Amino acid sequence: MLRATYDKTMALADHPKALWWLAAVAFVESSVFPIPPDVMMIPMILARPKQAWLIALVALVASVAGGVFGYAIGAFFYESIGQPVLAAMGKAEAMSAFNTRFNDFGFWAVLGAGVTPFPYKVITIMSGWTGMPLGTFIATSILARALRFFLVAALLWKFGRPIRTFIEQRLGLVFTVFVVLLFGGFLVLKAF
Repeated sequence: MLRATYDKTMALADHPKALWWLAAVAFVESSVFPIPPDVMMIPMILARPKQAWLIALVALVASVAGGVFGYAIGAFFYESIGQPVLAAMGKAEAMSAFNTRFNDFGFWAVLGAGVTPFPYKVITIMSGWTGMPLGTFIATSILARALRFFLVAALLWKFGRPIRTFIEQRLGLVFTVFVVLLFGGFLVLKAF
C-alpha cells in the first residue's frame, strides 16, 4: 500500500499542475501523509532546473503551513486525531516521557525533524500537544524546512541527475549528522 502511494505521489511530478500537487503533498506530509515532498521535488527540479528555487519555495511554504495544521491537531484535536495518527506510527507509548522533556529541547526537536528522515509530522503534532510557543515552532520550522528543501534544490540545480542517488540515499544521514554535531556543539558551549 505504501509503495502504491509512493508511486502515485511520484507520478504527480509530471502532472500539468505539479506545483499545486507539490504544495498539497508538502502540506499534508507535515501532519498526516507518509510520503515526503522530496519524492516530487527531485523529478520536478531535474525536469525544470530553472524553476528549482520556486519548487523549493512552494514546498517550504506549504510544509510550514501544514506544520501549523499539525500543531493545531496537537493543540486542539490531540485526543480525537493526533493520538490515533501517532499510535498508528507506533509512537503512542513514548508520549508521556517525550512530553516531559520536549519543550526543553523543542527547538532541536523541530529542527531535527525538519531536516532529517525523522517524521516531521510527529513533531508538529507534539509541538501543539505540549504547548510549545507557536512563534518558536514556526521560526524553527521555516529554518529547518528551508535548509532541507533549498539544499536539495541547490544540489539538483548545480549537479543535476548525477546527484540524485546521493540525495535519495544519503542526504538524510548527512542532515542527521549535521543536527547531532550542531546540538553537541551547543551542549559543549553551554557547559563552558
